[in-house]
Amino acid sequence: MELILNILYLFVAAYTLYFLALAIRNLNDKPFRNELRHTAYEDKENLAIVVYAHNNRKTLANLINELKSQDYPINKFRVFVLLDNCTDGSQELFVEENFVHVIDIKGVGTIGKDQAISTLLEKLSDNDYIDSYVFLDGDRNLATNFLSIVNASLKKESVISGETVIEIDCLGIVDRIKASYQKYHMNFLRRARSLFGLAAQADSGVFIIKRDIVDKIGDVDFKNINSELKYSLLLSKIKCRCTYNPNIQTIVHPANYIFRKPNLSYRLDLFKNCIPQLFSTNFVFNEHVISLLYPNIWLLLIIYAVLFKYSLYYHFMADIKIVSLSFVLLLAAFGLSLINAKMTIKEIGYLCLYPIYSVCHIIKNFPPIRYVINKILNKEDENKNSEKFTVDVIVTVGRNNLNCKLEFISHDGLAKIKFIYKNKKYVTSSHLRMIDALQELKLKLDDYGFILRICNCCSHFKPCVDGSTNMLRGFCANEYPSPTISDEPRQTLVWNTCSAFTPAKLNNIISDMIKESRAKK
Repeated sequence: MELILNILYLFVAAYTLYFLALAIRNLNDKPFRNELRHTAYEDKENLAIVVYAHNNRKTLANLINELKSQDYPINKFRVFVLLDNCTDGSQELFVEENFVHVIDIKGVGTIGKDQAISTLLEKLSDNDYIDSYVFLDGDRNLATNFLSIVNASLKKESVISGETVIEIDCLGIVDRIKASYQKYHMNFLRRARSLFGLAAQADSGVFIIKRDIVDKIGDVDFKNINSELKYSLLLSKIKCRCTYNPNIQTIVHPANYIFRKPNLSYRLDLFKNCIPQLFSTNFVFNEHVISLLYPNIWLLLIIYAVLFKYSLYYHFMADIKIVSLSFVLLLAAFGLSLINAKMTIKEIGYLCLYPIYSVCHIIKNFPPIRYVINKILNKEDENKNSEKFTVDVIVTVGRNNLNCKLEFISHDGLAKIKFIYKNKKYVTSSHLRMIDALQELKLKLDDYGFILRICNCCSHFKPCVDGSTNMLRGFCANEYPSPTISDEPRQTLVWNTCSAFTPAKLNNIISDMIKESRAKK
């Protein structure tokens, strides 16, 4: 028991001192204020602005106009817009637009930000003009000096993550709590770590990186918030840490912002995998790995409650006075952290409600509770009105083939897919088209090294643009040796499986599609 109490106390005491140090350091942000004064006098780098958009027509038009209005020399930056299977007419914005280089991705479903950007970077790899890349989401708004601030920051750092500003006035109570926590996290924790020279997590919504680092690594990793965390660790490992800069701000409408946090299980897995690499002289990487173990407020309170209780009965390295002092320092550090976090009194009130939201979120998603909620809300009755179709499929993991099922679900005009393996299930989010839900599932399985052995994932499959919404039909271009079979490609469906399956190289498909699009222009 004494050993356990010692470990718990060392953990919370170390975190308390770390939190206090961040709170004190964040009181003085003079380096960031000085940077703003000298943005106009820095030598200008050649920037490639990469904008990813998926049905963001309204905000995308405004973003392009803001890029045109930058106080940065127009011959020093180029804008590349990736339209990922847009169905809202975003292409019409660039019919007679010479300011923007447009890559219109169609015919392969929604491929996602990571795949679209990777394709563009491959095509730009031989472009000697580019010094640095600036990645933006198509739903952002910028100030006129945005690129000037980016340029000034690149004189000091090679990889930079910016701040996302969210207006909370038009949000509901739950979203206001989440937005207030996000603001506190950026204006205190990320900024204080940056002032100490510690690594930050990459944010694909506003991310800047020098071209030579991309060439060194070979790519970026923007699949999801978990992959962005892994990518940040990779940057720290090669001594090119990602640095947070609050001067680089983008504004996003609350309706377009998605609150994201890396999964606890994923953080723990990353930490476990990085343990053998901790014994090195790379302090930034070592600290970045250890920071994956940061506790939430409830874990801290539970550990302190345990220490308070047992310090009266057990003898370990800290008595109740030392435990009390540590707890007071933690409360003082939290108070100091609010001073320069640039939050209003109302936002601080919402922030104090975040622990309640977090525990309610955990309870709501606890399987028995979720089952009862679904019963109360009659979600089963809704499912009775849904159309479902189940097929048997095979998933390859290394050298093993697993028998699984796909359940295609259509409800109220939206489509989603449930992947089933024994007692494990994964359900995609709802999409307008079934092919988009399938693309999400493919990317999810790819994250875990799984290959879905169906026609849609096969190199022989060619989609059939038949005017339908879901695009579930296609042709198999495999050359069959039997003379009884016609020379023409055989019709098939996206979920079919055959013995001639070979995994598709999606990068090549997209590159060919882009070449065809440019040839038509």
